Parts: sequence; C-alpha cells; structure tokens
Amino acid sequence: MKALTLTTPGKTDVLEYKEVAAPGLKADEILVKMEAIGLNFADIMRRNGTYPLRGNAPYINGYEGAGVVVDSNHNTRFKPGDRIGFADVPFANAELVAVPVSHAIPLPPDITFETAASVLLQGLTAQFLTSDSHQVKPGETVLVHAAAGGVGQLLIQVCKLLGATVIGLTSSESKKAICLSLGADHVFLYSEDWKTKTLALFPNGVDVVYESVGSTMKESLEVTRIRGQVVLFGLAGDKLELGNPLWIIAHSKTITGGDLWNYLTSGEERIKRAQQLFGWIRSKQLSISPPTRFKLAEGRQAHDFLESRKSTGKILLIP
Repeated sequence: MKALTLTTPGKTDVLEYKEVAAPGLKADEILVKMEAIGLNFADIMRRNGTYPLRGNAPYINGYEGAGVVVDSNHNTRFKPGDRIGFADVPFANAELVAVPVSHAIPLPPDITFETAASVLLQGLTAQFLTSDSHQVKPGETVLVHAAAGGVGQLLIQVCKLLGATVIGLTSSESKKAICLSLGADHVFLYSEDWKTKTLALFPNGVDVVYESVGSTMKESLEVTRIRGQVVLFGLAGDKLELGNPLWIIAHSKTITGGDLWNYLTSGEERIKRAQQLFGWIRSKQLSISPPTRFKLAEGRQAHDFLESRKSTGKILLIP
C-alpha cells in the first residue's frame, strides 16, 4: 500500500509518499480502506518532533479519517462494506489502516466520508469542551480564542445552540466575517485591545474562556469573572503566561486543562458523543466549512498550506 511517511522529524521536505507494508491485524482490529483523512495541527507537531510518533521508521502520521471496512477479521460488530470513521487511530496517512473495533465509529448514511474526516476530531473536541470541561449553560458569556479555526468555528456554534453569548477572537477582518456568519455576537481582532473591549461589554467578566493560545492566558484570566473558568486546550503560542498566581487565587479563578483522549475512553463513549455531533450536523445546527482537498501524495503541499494559517476549513488528504 502507499502511505505518507517520514524517517526523521523536520520540515515538510521530510515527508515521502511511498510503498510500505500493509498493516497486520490484531484480534481486536478491522482493516479499513481510507476514503478521506483529516489533517490537524497535531500532525505538524508530530512531524516536527514536538509530539512523539508511534511505531518505527518509516513513520506514518495521522489520527483521523473515514473509510470502508475491507476485512472484519472475524469481529461481529462490523462487516466488509461498513462505513466507519475514527478520531484517534494512529497511522492514518495511508491507504489501509488497522482500526481497533473500540475506536471505529459507524457512519450514518447521510454523513459522508469527507464530513466525518472533517469533523470528528475537532467536533468531538468542541463537544467535550462544552459539556465536560465546562458545561455551557443558557445565559452564560463565552470567549473563544482562535475562533475562525476548526475547533473555534465549532465552539461558536455549539455555545450558541446551548444558549450562550459568544465573543470570538481572531487575526483578520476576513476571519472576523466568518465568525460573525457562524453566529458570534462580538468578534475582536488580536491586534486590537480585545481585553479592554471585552470588559467594556461585560464589566464583571465572562463566565468561561476557551484558551488555545497559551501566551494570551494572562489576559484571558483578566477578562474572566470572579469564580469563572479558563479552559486550556491548546498552546498555539508555544508558551504559557499566567501572570501573578496570587491574583488568580485572590479572584477564585479556575484553570482547567482539556484533552479529548481523556474522554474517548470506550467504544460506547465514542459512539455516544459522535451521535450527538452527527445530530447537530443533521439538524443543521452545525455548519461545516467546505474542506480543502489534497491527494495523499501531495502531503507536503497540504502541510505547507496548514502551516501558512490561510485555511479556514478542514484540510483533507484523499488516498
């Protein structure tokens, strides 16, 4: 089979599209022919050595995708021809992937491969952030960092359908327009004094901040109300700046970490959460931006495009 591989961490020139051995199946795995593969920033961080890669060289990156079962390996829950997606299976950047039965999410007929590969990782992230890390309630005020990004766009929409007022932060006027089109009540640019503007609207502060930058943590805490919460689920700014810990204590602010892998703990959990996500899509409460497609063989160009931060929708790799 063909796969997008690398033998050493580095820039996009380390990526090679080449023939590798097809995966062998363990007893609890099924073989899936990939139809669409989601590309995420975590894949870049694995490629450049920030995050570890699974397996041995030549390494195969990627954790998200959708396809068709071609070998059920005597597992009775699936049969050849079944359509499945997954958000947390390694070695996804390949034509064939060994998928643990517990990680395989059945796809309803009206959810396409491309929709599943576009939304499972980021959508399930938005789902657990708003239901577990902080349970968003009607009437609350929420601030979303990187609001025009994949998770940010979904957070805007999920928080609105849960009855919250949403403030989005983004980097350009074009991205601001996207956030407003998705229902954000207010959108500020990072180049503005967004902290002052937020407190002018909500002098007591917001109920929760979804913080995915890290270097903006001090300001996020400052716009959070007393006994409010900051949910840290990313570190796009490559550093964390907390400010004065004594001030955080004095104002009873809570900082919570959020990692999807701590919530996808069983096959039942994956399916339950995915069904809610698919329901939101089916009822058109969630709008999914059209993806940008690259052939799997064009992996270098896809990584370059994602790193340029010009994309606003999902980037898919098509075998």
